Amino acid sequence: MRRAPWAVAALYALAVLVTVFSVYPFVYALSTSFKTGTALFDPTLWPSAPSLDNYVSLFTVAEQPFGRHILNSIMVSVIVVSLSIFLGVTAAYALGRIDFKGRGLLLGAILAVSMFPAVAVLAGMYELIRFLGLYNHALGLVLPYMIFTLPFTVWVLTTFMEQLPKELEEAAIMDGCGPARIIWDVFMPLLWPALVSTGLLAFIGAWNEFLFALTFVLDNNERTVPVSISLISGASKYDIPWGKIMAASVIVTLPLIGMVLVFQRKIVSGLTAGAVKG
Repeated sequence: MRRAPWAVAALYALAVLVTVFSVYPFVYALSTSFKTGTALFDPTLWPSAPSLDNYVSLFTVAEQPFGRHILNSIMVSVIVVSLSIFLGVTAAYALGRIDFKGRGLLLGAILAVSMFPAVAVLAGMYELIRFLGLYNHALGLVLPYMIFTLPFTVWVLTTFMEQLPKELEEAAIMDGCGPARIIWDVFMPLLWPALVSTGLLAFIGAWNEFLFALTFVLDNNERTVPVSISLISGASKYDIPWGKIMAASVIVTLPLIGMVLVFQRKIVSGLTAGAVKG
């Protein structure tokens, strides 16, 4: 059915409005990151004399080792994604391919864990982190981050795993393959869309997490990027270095934008797994 011209025009206008509404905050942050001094109060969007001083100062101030904080965030996020995918794939194989009593209840319980707000488990997780000796260490953030990355990973991978043809598994069993070889040699090549989408969302969640990072890490050298940005300050409490804050925000946002643009097709196919059956 062909749409009326006014309907097509309205659809494109809405798409442009949503795009501008979504992109403008980042464009504003990028513009402000190149402004210094009184130029911060200039109403023009793009500065007349762009400067890299805000970016340079982020990596030259010894009191706030921003480069070290970026490395901490990368380390924690990569470990969280790796563990989430490994545990998610193995759990998804059991939940998606093996029929056992209580399977639906277990899957629902895994999903229910992600419904709890972070503050609800903050006190208990604090005691656990202290007991394990992980307090004040960046690596100690891996455990609490798994609380909100693993349930989503297991749920999406289980849905995707259920769609894989049973004939592939049966043929592998006939060839003498065990469960481990079936997962890594047969199913893994077919799970890439789901792995990319869940891995990227887990990375974004771990990269942006603030509450646990603020509570469990007090050592300045062990902090992650979100806490680092929140602690950027000027000479006084009234002197807020907006240009420096925006520069830090741009730096930590660009990798996420690049990853989404590179893997956008696999992300869409992974997130729509299970939308159509038959």
